[in-house]
Amino acid sequence: MFERPRSGERAVLVRLGLGAPVDPEDLQEFTQLALSAGATPVATVTGRRDRPDPRYFMGSGKAEELRAAAAAAEADVILVDHALSPSQERNLEKLIERRVLDRNGLILDIFAQRARSAEGHVEVELAQLKHIASRLVRGWTHLERQKGGIGLRGPGETQLESDRRIIGQRVKVLTKRLEKIKQQRDTGRQQRAEIPVPSLALVGYTNAGKSTLFNALAGTDAYVADQLFATLDPTVRRITLPGGTPIVVADTVGFIRELPHELVAAFQSTLTEARAATLLVHVVDASNPRRDEQIAQVDSVLADIGAGDIPQLLVYNKIDRLETAARVDRDANGRATAVWISARERLGLPLLISAVAERLARFARRARLRVPASAGALRSRLYAAHAVRAESSTEDGSLELSVELPDLELLVLARTAGVQILEVQGPEMPCTPEGAYLQSSALRAIK
Repeated sequence: MFERPRSGERAVLVRLGLGAPVDPEDLQEFTQLALSAGATPVATVTGRRDRPDPRYFMGSGKAEELRAAAAAAEADVILVDHALSPSQERNLEKLIERRVLDRNGLILDIFAQRARSAEGHVEVELAQLKHIASRLVRGWTHLERQKGGIGLRGPGETQLESDRRIIGQRVKVLTKRLEKIKQQRDTGRQQRAEIPVPSLALVGYTNAGKSTLFNALAGTDAYVADQLFATLDPTVRRITLPGGTPIVVADTVGFIRELPHELVAAFQSTLTEARAATLLVHVVDASNPRRDEQIAQVDSVLADIGAGDIPQLLVYNKIDRLETAARVDRDANGRATAVWISARERLGLPLLISAVAERLARFARRARLRVPASAGALRSRLYAAHAVRAESSTEDGSLELSVELPDLELLVLARTAGVQILEVQGPEMPCTPEGAYLQSSALRAIK
């Protein structure tokens, strides 16, 4: 058996067109993935098939061609831009005598390199173990005893069984650890929610410029690089919009086509920043000819993680490559639906900020509250969030506050002890506490 290298540098890339010729854009993206993993592509093998071959995924002739290309280029690893079954991966490794890594394994390797936080490390290791578990093969059997003899009867435990047991135990440990980290993150999120502040989550295809935009909005120096998955761990910052309205902005991991299911499952806690957002800012590389495809891929992943129904504002980034002026696109009702900017050149950022403020205002309602005089902490939080528009005292010493808050925050206040909502008005129609608004399913869910 050949020695599996810890990290393969010289790589042969494989991409087959199934039922159609190989798309050059797909091959270019896979090349970027290989470069992001630290590999040096030394050869490329392409082809076309109607359907995958059960043995090698590719035909036997193409497999021999791949073997010859790997030998000629002195490659260390074979990178296949498809999801291989465990048997297909093993058969190719046995034939070519080099390590074979499919698309899912390559993305997992990149994530392992990019993880910085404790949560990121746990999530990546959990995803890798679940991926590896299906690829264990029968190895040496240090405890197996098939021969007769005193003390040697019985099958014992094979190395394969031992590996599966160890992986299973490790998965349980990591799952518990991830649950604890999730609880800690939820606690931090709940503490932020005590001050009613709307939140934005920057989402989008990998390398669309989310981190560059995040730095431009938040004035931070988050890591930025022209590579896939440069940012893995989420970063959260609080900023203030013109007019004094504070918001929380979160930079999240980028998505990609055919994102491994192991990662989507493992990164549920990290992606909660997207699920809990008031508004999703969907960043798109406007210069990419396949931007519509990428938008669809991101929307698909958002639906998978339960964020498909959250309102979105499209941001077409990198307009400096198109020589296009910054602008705001609106629908038939005059609502801002897309903003064209260049985060790197800081073009159109005022338009984006105005569009965000406009969209967030649509979530807010004006309300008149009565709170007891002893609710000083609640009053301070509302003032800190710049939500109070007017205040007056009543004869019994309680306070009446006129506030402007998103629906969900008003629903939270409606269940707060001592708080009485006297009137609610929204951009579309006024309503009273007796109306359906405060008796909505959202309020029942909170209760």
